[in-house]
Amino acid sequence: MSRRVLVTGGAGFVGSHLVDALVARGDSVRILDNLDAQVHGAEREPPAWLNEDAELQVGDVRDPDAVARAVRDADVIYHLAAAVGVGQSMYEIADYTAVNNLGTANLLQALVDQQAEPDRLVVASSMSIYGEGRYRRADGAEPVARRRSAQQLRDHEWELRDPDGAELEPLPTDESKPLDPTSIYALSKADQEVMSLLVGGAYGIPTTALRFFNIYGPRQALSNPYTGVVAIFSSRLLNGQPPLIFEDGLQRRDFVSVHDIVQALLLAAEEPAAVGQALNIGSGRAVTISQIADTLAGVMGVDVEPVVTGKYRVGDIRHCTADIARAREVLGYEPRVTLEEGMRELLAWLERESAPEDRVEQHAAELAARGLSF
Repeated sequence: MSRRVLVTGGAGFVGSHLVDALVARGDSVRILDNLDAQVHGAEREPPAWLNEDAELQVGDVRDPDAVARAVRDADVIYHLAAAVGVGQSMYEIADYTAVNNLGTANLLQALVDQQAEPDRLVVASSMSIYGEGRYRRADGAEPVARRRSAQQLRDHEWELRDPDGAELEPLPTDESKPLDPTSIYALSKADQEVMSLLVGGAYGIPTTALRFFNIYGPRQALSNPYTGVVAIFSSRLLNGQPPLIFEDGLQRRDFVSVHDIVQALLLAAEEPAAVGQALNIGSGRAVTISQIADTLAGVMGVDVEPVVTGKYRVGDIRHCTADIARAREVLGYEPRVTLEEGMRELLAWLERESAPEDRVEQHAAELAARGLSF
């Protein structure tokens, strides 16, 4: 049965792939997107890949009237609209808070005011809300990971240690790990998640939050220096420039294909057991940042060595990878795209794209000038 589905941020990277999947299965899809210049370019035109069978409402989640129009009569709502970027969030504090916190509040307010009864509200959360992932000591005990001190980072001592100085071993992070946001972006995503689950529970709106790990794939904004590291490295390599790697490149992350993210989004809107839950969505595989740079260069066939800067960005964490056992159990989610397959697909898309403007060094200089990188 066809349903009326709203996707906020539906012209963006993840949203546009989700829209394609929804349209393909026969849903009536409405998009609310402000076509932000940082993502879509100064002309703020809809991207060429935007599905022509979806209705586009150009509007901003910071505008209560635009949000109220968009949510009306929606059976399913996917709230993906957000300002994204750890570093940038630390100096564009008001903008990130307005888009992410106020934008989500406007969405929830509209649902409450309209006494809406959607079948499901699915909210995009983020792994960044954990701060550091889980760790254990050599004796098997799992201490609460402390943040690295500024002096430790200035001394290039990158790994987390227990009070006795012993190095801690990183573990996959499950949903029970206490949240410890280390940037305004991370804090805003935690607020989005908590607000949505709280209001959903109070008003009987079936709500699910998905904590996305590092997403990559076609349609990621290559000229946006605040987006995911795979897109940033790709942009550098396309311009014949070496990827710039912070710290020593051995920090571990979980990289997940946008197609697996869409799989999880579709499942989350259908599975009754997902209501009221926050679930990790990743690949379940730990990869270092240096491995990502090397894999990309190999797939693209370019002989460009990355530059390991030995610098630290305020808000960055050392290790965080996904334990996806709960998503498997609750949703039946199973990652299908390997990193190698995903990178080959990304390369095929990159070959059709012109080399984007490289603004990575400009971004790095801005962080340094504000004392947010050292």
